[in-house]
Amino acid sequence: MSALTRFAAAIGAEGFWRRAGAMLLKEFLQLRRDRITFATMITIPLLQLLLFGYAINTTPRNLPTAVLLQESSDVGRSILAAIQNTKFFKVTQMLHNDAEFDRALASGQVLFAIEIPANFERALRRGDKPALLVAADATDPVATGTAVAALSTLVTTALANDHGLPDSGQPLFEIRTHERYNPAAVTALNIVPGLLGTILTLTMLIFTALSVTREIERGTMESLLAMPITPLEIMLGKIAPYVLVGFLQAALIIGAGVVLFSVPIMGNMLLLAALTTLFIATNLSFGYTFSTLAQNQLQAVQMSMMFFLPNMLLSGFVFPFLGMPAWAQAVGEWLPLTHFIRIARAIMLKGSTLADLRYDTLALAGLMAVAMIIAVTRFRRTLD
Repeated sequence: MSALTRFAAAIGAEGFWRRAGAMLLKEFLQLRRDRITFATMITIPLLQLLLFGYAINTTPRNLPTAVLLQESSDVGRSILAAIQNTKFFKVTQMLHNDAEFDRALASGQVLFAIEIPANFERALRRGDKPALLVAADATDPVATGTAVAALSTLVTTALANDHGLPDSGQPLFEIRTHERYNPAAVTALNIVPGLLGTILTLTMLIFTALSVTREIERGTMESLLAMPITPLEIMLGKIAPYVLVGFLQAALIIGAGVVLFSVPIMGNMLLLAALTTLFIATNLSFGYTFSTLAQNQLQAVQMSMMFFLPNMLLSGFVFPFLGMPAWAQAVGEWLPLTHFIRIARAIMLKGSTLADLRYDTLALAGLMAVAMIIAVTRFRRTLD
């Protein structure tokens, strides 16, 4: 190889590394300017680690429980104390009659209702093997199965320790468990209502997250801003068509759930339709807010995915909501999907009314109002 050829090769290699280095520097500078993309790359792995490491727990604890104590006896009080001292149950209500017993479960205020019947102690000491009645809200079988299994051993041990009743390995009493709303523990009955909310969340967020950024990138936003139209009117005009699309999606999912998986609809269909529409509008409001905050369509999609991830993991769709620590449940209460999953399961499986669902309905309406206020406030600054 001649000296000239070697010199040309050296110059070419040097030029290659110089150009590659310049391109590398350019990408780092671009990444620094695109802070949302950089934040997404760092935040999503960290968020997943924190959620799966700390917030997700498949063995729920401190499940809200109501107790109907039909007799005032030492044995009854020992059973109540044993229930209160366990990590599985948290007694939040003391009931007085059967009507309150049924109402507590139907309203979703508790996951368990335990009845200690009259003359329980007398029958126990006579060896008649009385029955302890346990009603469980089985709309989420994972959340209740472990606790029900632990109840028998818990009560037997408490009675043996407090009253000297024989703990010979033979059951002192019978536990009659009635798993309401999903007695066969069919997974589809739990999954389909949650899947309805999850699909609507993902699609509605992405549809509207691209709405304003698409107008900016196409250069048509200036024309909109020049027209005699308010930001609120623009937002409502952009959201309204997607409400209809979301409603059609919801009808398709519910219809498939009923036909293919035999999911019942015990409650009022009009109520389910109305609250589904409210949920759709709430997600569209959040998606529109992201579109006013993002500078381009990629950022809008990234924001939507960062909002969708905690919705899916902290709402009770994948993991039992009550199995999460208190801080994770507090975060979940600020997510629309959490409230809609409760609404969908309650109407479809329990036949709940609007009075039973007023908290979650008001929460959805409040979240929608907050998102709309932010979107309208931000809209005029989207081209700045």
